Amino acid sequence: MRPPLSHRNSLLRLLALVWLAAALLAGCSQEPKQRAAFISFLQTRILDRPGATIPLLGKEDREQLGDDYASQYAVIQTFHEALNDSVSKPARALLSKGSFHSVGDIMKRREDIKTMQEGVQQLRKALDENLAKADAAHAAMKQPEDLKAVFDKAYAKTVTVPANAFKDTFPAIDAMFGSVGKVVAYLDAHRDQIKVSGAMLEVSDPKLQAELQALLNDLNSKGQAVNAAQDALLKAVNRS
Repeated sequence: MRPPLSHRNSLLRLLALVWLAAALLAGCSQEPKQRAAFISFLQTRILDRPGATIPLLGKEDREQLGDDYASQYAVIQTFHEALNDSVSKPARALLSKGSFHSVGDIMKRREDIKTMQEGVQQLRKALDENLAKADAAHAAMKQPEDLKAVFDKAYAKTVTVPANAFKDTFPAIDAMFGSVGKVVAYLDAHRDQIKVSGAMLEVSDPKLQAELQALLNDLNSKGQAVNAAQDALLKAVNRS
């Protein structure tokens, strides 16, 4: 004998509620395990290791962390990918072009200098935009306190420190280009009195010679400051 239709509908609803409750409980039971895996991942594979490089998530990592925590880690990974593609690689290309061997080389490559100055501004803009996106995503995260304490440290090490280290190089680069501009302007203003031939400079007026030498000394100093800023960047990234 079949139960009345109303009873069967009630039974189906009851079974559906039981299934839903079981599914929710199963999902909730995974969170502590996934959180513990994420904390361990951040601690052992980022914080306990030197440098600001980060590991990529493999299939097994994603399974252990779950979608939510894998997405949180993606904020760090996305920033690193953007930093490499839009800042690090273009910066290396600019620096390779920015090697001047003589005053004559500087005078011949004015357009290159202008292009490099514009390139530096683009790097700065790209860095600011990528950092702002990462910071906004970080600030919007809802994390348990035990995870937040570890994640914040990992975020500072792999995002904040490298970004600030890159930012600290820009004033030195700007100052170097400013010094290059002064040398070019001075030589242009005294082109009839100063002969430039590669690395050789011919100046008959002692006053002009002293003024030009002061500008060249300043340019040399600014170049050394750029090298020091690059060294500081590498140290900050490698020891963070």
